Amino acid sequence: MKRKLIMWNIMTLDGYFEGTKEWDLSFHENIWGPETEEFGLQQLESADFLVFGRKTYEGMAAYWKNEKGSIADLMNCIPKIVVSRTLKSADWNNTSLIRGDISNEIKRLKEEGGKDMYVFGSANLSETLMNENLFDEYRIGISPVILGNGNPLFKKDLKSYVLNLSSANVLKNGGVILTYTPKSEN
Repeated sequence: MKRKLIMWNIMTLDGYFEGTKEWDLSFHENIWGPETEEFGLQQLESADFLVFGRKTYEGMAAYWKNEKGSIADLMNCIPKIVVSRTLKSADWNNTSLIRGDISNEIKRLKEEGGKDMYVFGSANLSETLMNENLFDEYRIGISPVILGNGNPLFKKDLKSYVLNLSSANVLKNGGVILTYTPKSEN
């Protein structure tokens, strides 16, 4: 069975995955809780790889290297791939650096089979992967916040896709986790 590539992101109701400054993720507090923590653990337990763009990798590595707990343990031990033309090295535990054609590498890893691969954050990398039609699933946590301004998850120059809603999980804190799959072309 092919390995799936899954996007996991939290965004505001008006579509921003980051505020106006890098790593302005304060709206995550409005969706984070026991339900999202359990969801996060389940995702990590089903992962063979975590895939990051450079900026997300640097922020995640700086945070998770020093954290403790179940999620931190998984984040630190799961193999990671960072895609960058500028990084000289990647020193977060179990990280491989890819400088070349990420699309072919993702296709190869999907064909190998195994557990899932997740892209967290990484809007620029995600745009590339979306335009190559490589995502098998989109998992989007909607934080019940209208931010008004920030960095949008879905950029203006994306190809158009029709998606199927696979699940919608309403959280006790007012957030929603939506799962979409690309609509099959028959």
